[in-house]
Amino acid sequence: MKKLLIILVAFLMLSACSENNSDTSEDLGEETQVKKTEAEKLGFETGKKVLILHADDAGMSPEANEAIIEILKNGHIQSAAVMAPCPNFEDFINWAKENPGVDVGMHLTLTSEWKSYRWGSVSDSAKVPGLIDPEGKFWHEVPDVVMHASAEEVEIEIRAQIDAAIALGWNPTHMDTHMGTLYGSPAYIAVFAKVAEEYNIPANILDLSNQDVVERYRQIGYPITDEVIALASNYKLPKLDNFTSVPRGKTYEEVRENFFQLVKSLDAGLTEIIFHPSTETENVKTITNSWQQRVWEAQLFSDPVVKKFFTDEGIIFTNWIDIMDRFNKVSAK
Repeated sequence: MKKLLIILVAFLMLSACSENNSDTSEDLGEETQVKKTEAEKLGFETGKKVLILHADDAGMSPEANEAIIEILKNGHIQSAAVMAPCPNFEDFINWAKENPGVDVGMHLTLTSEWKSYRWGSVSDSAKVPGLIDPEGKFWHEVPDVVMHASAEEVEIEIRAQIDAAIALGWNPTHMDTHMGTLYGSPAYIAVFAKVAEEYNIPANILDLSNQDVVERYRQIGYPITDEVIALASNYKLPKLDNFTSVPRGKTYEEVRENFFQLVKSLDAGLTEIIFHPSTETENVKTITNSWQQRVWEAQLFSDPVVKKFFTDEGIIFTNWIDIMDRFNKVSAK
């Protein structure tokens, strides 16, 4: 069931992030024009892999905060996103305020997946009853949210989460979606794009205007429909060329090798790679069975072997602050 859910969420994520309009290079007098990657549109060097190493689930627990702060502080990653409904949200925001220039966005959260470690809405629960399960918390799984919650309720809640950070004195640098929930229906996708544009905070929207990319995902079972393509076609903020996550493994070495293979397989362009770092404590072991993977992921990007790999591969790194700066300069021309 978990594997099926992951596949469903991945599909919804990819489906939501399509657009019909494609930018091309200047007319070269040939019938075939070369489409620029999203990275190239922002001014990055042609043919280069540009990565955002992005830590999800800040604010979820003290262990998540500790791990993410450590690797952000040391420059091992470029970006993180925080969960407003979670118990250590304010702690992480306070750290971000003390470290201006750090790339911290909103990990918009509409599910509460763990068995006993759970959270509910930031907004008044009476205004978003469809988001609340019989235990008074968010639903465990994405399909439950889609089944019960209206787009209007979703909009109320995600605005409340963004406003909670702003009220604490932090302007989020970007926004994404916990467990892919905001890609759970065309109506949710419309809300996600609308809110991103109104706040002028970029969302992790993926460009699938390249038909080869669309077909690649369709061939492996992702039905990218005309409806969701139409919903995303007018999105006005910067997009990603690709979006993926750190692969799992049975040992740290296997995780690292799988990660290397993932990066080597990427096409040129702008790719966000997400992961969920945590320090190791007895507490985190009571929260999630994935604690070991999270601990390995916290170790990964400070590993000298990984750093050498990035150098050897000629990887360029960026974050959402840089992306928006570049986007605004290009838009002003």
